[in-house]
Amino acid sequence: MFTGIIEEVGGVESIMPRAAGSEIRIRAAKVTDGAHEGDSIAVSGVCLTARRLGPGAFSADLSPETLARTALGQLRPGSRVNLERALLPTSRMGGHIVQGHVDGLGAVHALKELGDGNWWLTIEVPAEVARYCVFKGSVSIDGVSLTIANLEANLLSVAVIPHTWANTTMRDYRQGFKVNLEIDIVAKYVEKMLASRDLAKPSGLTETGLRELGY
Repeated sequence: MFTGIIEEVGGVESIMPRAAGSEIRIRAAKVTDGAHEGDSIAVSGVCLTARRLGPGAFSADLSPETLARTALGQLRPGSRVNLERALLPTSRMGGHIVQGHVDGLGAVHALKELGDGNWWLTIEVPAEVARYCVFKGSVSIDGVSLTIANLEANLLSVAVIPHTWANTTMRDYRQGFKVNLEIDIVAKYVEKMLASRDLAKPSGLTETGLRELGY
């Protein structure tokens, strides 16, 4: 589990295609410190298993499923990626619960400079993601925990503060750039619970009962 607070921006060193999927090697300094083979590291919002750990770098396998459902397939040697280690039980929850399980791909619709290092980012989101988005709710964009500042049809906008702009890959964004989206897991649990309710069964709440209660 992650929080969406990026620890560092790493760089893609190499991508080696395989018969099924590929292997990516990423240059990193902070997230490899104390890491072990098999640890989870979020790479631009995608939970990957670290392999071949070395001084300042690690590798990870990209399965065909990962390449098909995330934006990692657009990476090339030299591309920058957001990195975060898995949350420790003693860590502060600085963002929101991020699993590293991508719900869908979005596309950068617009990126507007507001001044003083602040930016307004608008993402076009697919219907299967938009249904879970709410005003002032949380969303993970390429692994960055952000607050939804505006919703209009299939467009989602967030305010990007100077610290986020300086310490993530968002300054690499261009119109049409694909991004990994993960919505708040709580929304999916609520939907599941509501769907499992027997709507045909009376709730026990009636007009007469409400009147007796003083309503």
